[in-house]
Amino acid sequence: MPAHTTARGARRVLLGAVAALGAAVLLAGCSTSSGATSSGSAYDKAAKDTKATLNYAVWDENQVAAIKANIKGFNEEYPDIKVNVDVTPFANYWTKLQTQGSSDTLPDLFWMNGPNFQLYAANGKIAPITGEVKAGAIDPANYSSALNKLYTYDGTQYGVPKDFDTIGVWVNKALFEKAGVALPSKDWTWADFQKTGAELSEKLKADGAYGAAGGMDGQTTYYDTIFQAGGSVVNAAGTKSGYASKASEAGLQFWTDLIKSGASPSIKQLTDTTADQWFTSGKLAMYQGGSWFRSALTDTAMEKDVVVYPLPKGKQQATVIHGVSNVVSANSKHKAAAQALQVYLAGKTAQQQQGDMGAVIPAYTGTQDAFTKTMPDADLQVFLDAVDYAQPLPVSKNTAAWNTLETNLLPSAFDGSTPVDQVATELAQKMDTALGKEQ
Repeated sequence: MPAHTTARGARRVLLGAVAALGAAVLLAGCSTSSGATSSGSAYDKAAKDTKATLNYAVWDENQVAAIKANIKGFNEEYPDIKVNVDVTPFANYWTKLQTQGSSDTLPDLFWMNGPNFQLYAANGKIAPITGEVKAGAIDPANYSSALNKLYTYDGTQYGVPKDFDTIGVWVNKALFEKAGVALPSKDWTWADFQKTGAELSEKLKADGAYGAAGGMDGQTTYYDTIFQAGGSVVNAAGTKSGYASKASEAGLQFWTDLIKSGASPSIKQLTDTTADQWFTSGKLAMYQGGSWFRSALTDTAMEKDVVVYPLPKGKQQATVIHGVSNVVSANSKHKAAAQALQVYLAGKTAQQQQGDMGAVIPAYTGTQDAFTKTMPDADLQVFLDAVDYAQPLPVSKNTAAWNTLETNLLPSAFDGSTPVDQVATELAQKMDTALGKEQ
């Protein structure tokens, strides 16, 4: 992804890796300010708080043009509220935000992702949208229920998604043709995917190309297959790991089998060169990746040869869904103005504008057509249809702590050096310990 894609990719795996350390920082700096309970009365006064300068923090330079277009529309309603857009590259974004959080100097409005959300909500750093919802300014029904859930903590919702992404299989038709392999049916299964991947790899071996690829990115690979097998990564309460179940083990085994068959590069190869890089270099026929990957194909020679497939079906159909949310600082000096901007950015007009400018897949239902039209022959509608069977990205209060465990332990399962059930059991035990420290 341009900065947006790179950032989203980093969200999937790193999840703001510094969050594990940042938890202690935020706790140390946690204040008992009234931000978490006062949003109702604050929003009621929004129309009166018209003279303010807001700082809006984001991490993707590629979206700034669309953001500024949104702000222009916002200023037609609130001409005396100035908005400064502060862009910090994703690699430094969470470190900076945690420093600001510990000193209660967070931006008035800022981007939040699922893996870090609970850390900020639990420590009273962000304001809920209760007042906006009660006032009828935000209707959560206009957004995916899975994403609303992602930004809800202890029964209270703090933001609505500004965009969303789901996972599909990007297919290079030219490599299928070169290999002499027929494109599979879009109503395919795990077995179809495994068989097709192995056949492609065998026929493209002389070219150093592969049919499919695994990897260490949970959002685009093993989380999806765990859900498809009927398993879970973490329970709804965020207190127990789901890795030790037979269903979750089956979801992991899918990738071990794919690599063992030769359908995929090895984990070592995928560590050196990620699956998306294999695909864009013309060395991978099928890449299981997110909707954000569309940006990586813009104006490339292979763009016309790519089509999207839904994820193959396991025991059930499933994909991971995630999306970024705009949240308001609980300690903002201009909270009413910040909430007015939050409301505007969540509205249909701003969301449609984001989609029309190609910035993201907007989260507001009915505004996503522009995305599908950017590659009219690729069937990008697959990503929109996937919302119906999507499950939220697995998170907890301190997601990064157990993401590190996944990164350390799962490679030995995928490369076949340790039995999957053994790795899953060890991961579940260590993850339960990490989750216990969050309570």
